[in-house]
Amino acid sequence: MIFSNNIRAILTEMWPTILLVSVVCFSMRIYYLISNKQKLYLYKELINYFFIVYILCLFYVVTFQDVSWSSSNFTPFKEILRYNIGSKMFYKNVLGNMVMFVPFGFFVSYFLKLKKIYFINVLTIITSVTIEITQLLIGRVFDVDDLLLNLVGGIAGYLIYKLIKKINDKLPNFLKKTYIYNIIMMLLVGGLIFYIVKVVMV
Repeated sequence: MIFSNNIRAILTEMWPTILLVSVVCFSMRIYYLISNKQKLYLYKELINYFFIVYILCLFYVVTFQDVSWSSSNFTPFKEILRYNIGSKMFYKNVLGNMVMFVPFGFFVSYFLKLKKIYFINVLTIITSVTIEITQLLIGRVFDVDDLLLNLVGGIAGYLIYKLIKKINDKLPNFLKKTYIYNIIMMLLVGGLIFYIVKVVMV
């Protein structure tokens, strides 16, 4: 319920930006593919698109949400241990910070074809530190625990990527066709759209 409310709040604020960026990106991409006579791989285009939407939503979450009730924390695990497991604040600040970076770990691993977990650790830390410093500079707070939780999320995203890649490598060749990937992606998109509509309409 908490995650659904957060998704609803993000979509309510972000849909104009997402719509505008979507139109611009799709128009430019279609023109590029046609003018350069390149093939359209739907599943790849959708992955690229979802990464852009994810970055937009991440930008909103880390810069526009109100955190006036909190203060900066430079002591590891101080904030994590402050919340009771299962409480509203635990889901929002502990699980929320982990889940927020799962897509980051997956997308970065997919685009860079990362083979070792070391690289996703470094990239996640660099990104998370940049976010925390930016938050501090714009009048929000710096929380070292967010760095730790973001890192766990990034690692989880990397492990999901490795699991999917391992499953894909073991598939027979006839299932590794582009149209199969397109069908799978369209089913995932359909499920995602259904979930979003359900959340927004509640």
